[in-house]
Amino acid sequence: MIRRRPLLLAAPALLPVLHGAGAQAPRFPDRPLRLVIPVGVGGVTDIVGRILADHMGTLLGRPVVPENVVGAGSTVGALAFHRAAADGYTIFIGTNNHPVMKAIYPNFPLDPVADFVPLCLVGHQPFILAVNPEVPVRDVPGLLAWLHQQGATANYGSANPGATNHMAGELLEQLGGVAFTIVPYRTAANAVQDLVAGRVQLSIDSPSMMAPLIRDGRLRALAVSSPTPSTQFPELPALAEAGVAGYALTAWQVLFARPGTPPEVLAVLEDAARRAVADPGVRARLAGANVETWPDSSPAAAVAHVQAEVARWVPIAAAITPGG
Repeated sequence: MIRRRPLLLAAPALLPVLHGAGAQAPRFPDRPLRLVIPVGVGGVTDIVGRILADHMGTLLGRPVVPENVVGAGSTVGALAFHRAAADGYTIFIGTNNHPVMKAIYPNFPLDPVADFVPLCLVGHQPFILAVNPEVPVRDVPGLLAWLHQQGATANYGSANPGATNHMAGELLEQLGGVAFTIVPYRTAANAVQDLVAGRVQLSIDSPSMMAPLIRDGRLRALAVSSPTPSTQFPELPALAEAGVAGYALTAWQVLFARPGTPPEVLAVLEDAARRAVADPGVRARLAGANVETWPDSSPAAAVAHVQAEVARWVPIAAAITPGG
């Protein structure tokens, strides 16, 4: 016993050395992930984010927990995302307001391209131009004529500055040669509620919120925002074909990680995202929300898409002041 005791005393001191020599870092992920959704509950990006998080959690073997961090055209959520460690455990889903965050909020410190690493193009969908049924129009030419008469007394319901439906309204003013008052709300759902109530007269927003209200006769649909008619709403013309030449807007979602995330972690996240959007069950759930997936969902395609959207929308957004 006397001779064995020094060996027993020495053994604990050897453990760190042995552990360091043969141990490997924990496999990613070894705890739940967080998905920051920078828009309100009930909108299309919230729905898409939750569908994606659900299936990615299954693939990764750890929950992916959605968290809505809302405000200021996605900038509040984007800043919350960037305060998290660049370890892959916090990811972010961006939408059409992503390219214009810095253009609309000049003090916003993040660049929409350099400070976000695209993992996957997730989905896209046309928006619907709708009016309150009390507005005496039945088609886009009638709406344009009515707006010319009403001017700034006509109110357009929008989420906060930089949101997709805000940019949709700005584009309608620009290309339609009309002017109306854009009324900002905290969320798109709040704007649609006031559209139904008649406190605003028109808006352009996602089918996820608009379609049930249109079916119930509480809103009147006039057109879709995509450049050509949508197979999802074949009865509606495209705005570009119905009197607003050049109009084209589809809502989209891109999944992002932080710059500085380890390459091996990015590879795991990219694979899970790609497999999720390719899954037939996920595609069926997205289709149920009137969302289509992209022919190419790769990180390279997502990078090219975000860069193209920045080039397109920043000149339009640069002249907009918050609430304008």
